Amino acid sequence: MADLSQIVKAYDVRGVVPDQWDEPLAELFGAAFAKVTGADAIVTGHDMRPSSPGLSRAFARGAAALGVDVTEIGLCSTDELYFASGALGLPGAMFTASHNPAQYNGIKMCRAGAAPVGQDTGLSDIRALTERWMETGAPEPAATPGTITERDVLGDYAKHLRGLVDLSAIRPLKVVVDAGNGMGGHTVPTVFDGLPLELDAMYFELDGTFPNHEANPLDPKNLVDLQARVREVGADIGLAFDGDADRCFVIDENGDPVSPSAITALVAARELAKHPGGTVIHNLITSWSVPEVVKEHGGKAVRTRVGHSFIKEEMARTGAIFGGEHSAHYYFRDFWNADTGMLAAMHVLAALGGQDEPLSRLVAQYDRYAASGEINSTVDDQAGRAAAVKAAYAGRDDVRLDELDGLTVTAADWWFNLRASNTEPLLRLNVEARDPETAARLRDEVLALVRA
Repeated sequence: MADLSQIVKAYDVRGVVPDQWDEPLAELFGAAFAKVTGADAIVTGHDMRPSSPGLSRAFARGAAALGVDVTEIGLCSTDELYFASGALGLPGAMFTASHNPAQYNGIKMCRAGAAPVGQDTGLSDIRALTERWMETGAPEPAATPGTITERDVLGDYAKHLRGLVDLSAIRPLKVVVDAGNGMGGHTVPTVFDGLPLELDAMYFELDGTFPNHEANPLDPKNLVDLQARVREVGADIGLAFDGDADRCFVIDENGDPVSPSAITALVAARELAKHPGGTVIHNLITSWSVPEVVKEHGGKAVRTRVGHSFIKEEMARTGAIFGGEHSAHYYFRDFWNADTGMLAAMHVLAALGGQDEPLSRLVAQYDRYAASGEINSTVDDQAGRAAAVKAAYAGRDDVRLDELDGLTVTAADWWFNLRASNTEPLLRLNVEARDPETAARLRDEVLALVRA
């Protein structure tokens, strides 16, 4: 029998197929999702992994057995599923393991209007029901089962995005896109169709075995092909999407990665131009440049924990217009507070194509500090090593400490954050400083404590 503690994470379901979960279990999850949401109808979608269609259909069967009507949008990106949830006003389930390797699959679930489902907003209840039915057998079916129908929303999704960012009048741009054999290969051609963009498509063939490289742009080795291609063809910009295409990473004309914090600041400035005085959410390991730019453009910056459910909750609570994370998740009020890498990419294209400077110069104003990037350390005692780091800085008069999410230590010229992974024996370190030398010194100082 499957151990749900191994596959139900903080915000989603994710594990190896069929070792950790399979279609019969997906059917129970579908029934539990229907029960917990109390919905009369739901919408489902799936990515290009070989196991996704079967798992998605099993989930639909489980929901339909309890009398719930299911709309299947089929192959889609995660943000396309969020669009469907928002536009149709239905709870949704997306079958994907995002950037994880080929043997994995999972479910990202949301309530109507793309509202998040996390541990405290329904996921723990779905897990409990599923576990009960694993012991007792499937729930009693409804007298009248629900229907399962198919619907294509890709065109509507593209139309909605193009209504939010107008690219029709920008200067022509040469754009290299690496879809990593993921769902960007499905969405990009429709969204970019007819725009003044010369598209150089890399790895657009949908293939959940990822024959070229893992669809995880957060790992620098998966950007190498795109960087080389941008330089080779003299492109204006490169875009890399992850497997389910809800995240987008940006490469400048020199083949250098652009910090997601710089993209957050750039998009925040554009959104504040449309919504003066608006609130922008950023997690606590984005660059100092983000709240600085928000303030300079007349907005209010709100700092929050890492993770999409926290960002979305804060956006709903504050009425924020935009939110960004260091991991290249970008959230928009105009997109039901959900994250969409495609919309962020369109903002960058609009900013680049609306002036004559190359991308590297355009983003320089938003990239003001030296950062380490996220550094992972495998440790046996996460709490003990984190406590040792805290003790080393707690008595100093020149720093302040907070524990909003892990440990953050801030001085006049630098800060660092140390967080424990929820799923692995890792401590994650992020460092930023006003100059590279200070950043390197601080990085080495903290790592020596972590790895002692």
